[in-house]
Amino acid sequence: MDLREGSPAAVAVILGERLKQARLNADMTQTQVSELSGVSRKMVMGAEKGKVQLETLVAIMQALGLGDHLNRFLPEQTISPVQLARLQGKKRQRASGSTSVKPEGDSEW
Repeated sequence: MDLREGSPAAVAVILGERLKQARLNADMTQTQVSELSGVSRKMVMGAEKGKVQLETLVAIMQALGLGDHLNRFLPEQTISPVQLARLQGKKRQRASGSTSVKPEGDSEW
């Protein structure tokens, strides 16, 4: 299945299966992953079924030695040139003149 086209629930199940296979490939039990990641065995089981919170997923991936995959999973996002141009267009261009500061040397007397 192409992960780009599946429903979020279906994609989560596939990722859970991949996580389980990664654990088996590392020849680790759920208990071992649980101890290394600092999450409960029940959370590891849930992750392997596609039911996992992001922080738990990161901890499990790190415990399995897959931390380097996180940058590929969600690469750092840079601002697009179009968005950058839009932001610069909103920068303040002139003073409003609502506060009046008298120049030095000028007095009302």
